[in-house]
Amino acid sequence: MTDRFRLPATVEEAQQLIFAAIKGEVDYRKRNFDFNEDVKSQIRTFAELLTSDHPSLGILLCGGVGNGKSTFMKAFQQILNQLKLPRVTYKGDWEMKIYDARELAHICKSDYPKWRELCDLGMLGIDDLGIEPLEIQDYGNIYCPMVDLLSYRYDKQLFTMVTTNLTPQEIGLKYGARVADRLNEMMAKIVFRNSSYRQ
Repeated sequence: MTDRFRLPATVEEAQQLIFAAIKGEVDYRKRNFDFNEDVKSQIRTFAELLTSDHPSLGILLCGGVGNGKSTFMKAFQQILNQLKLPRVTYKGDWEMKIYDARELAHICKSDYPKWRELCDLGMLGIDDLGIEPLEIQDYGNIYCPMVDLLSYRYDKQLFTMVTTNLTPQEIGLKYGARVADRLNEMMAKIVFRNSSYRQ
């Protein structure tokens, strides 16, 4: 039986946690935190998804470049690190490792046993889905790291958080209709429509 993650807090409490964690991430990078209406709405949606009994097995953060998606994912990781929430079915606490999609493709080619371990993590964050090569070749073997990883995690019902600059249509074009359909079922979406903060 797979653990289903749910943040044990009210929506309001979760919003406060997320706000503090995001502000901490922005402060860490010596940037100014722009708490605008877009961010308020994104935090509210994020808090609702994390505290509800939503059937999704993860969250897809999609939108243009530089508008806070990776910051949200890192903030969630910090919340898990601070709260040390125990898992029900397995020993240990909930924790999420974050890997850049290109790094995951490299690990698949250079250290396949480690890549298989990453596929089985209770929580996994994939940053910048779409920047990695679709296929990699290793001594005549051809792998499709993201297709294989996402399909495996869908089958095993494992929590996955993804950031991407790709639209849902572009995800379908790059990874195929099967993966796009599974992601659509597997993940709740938060669309970041605001412009880049890196200006």
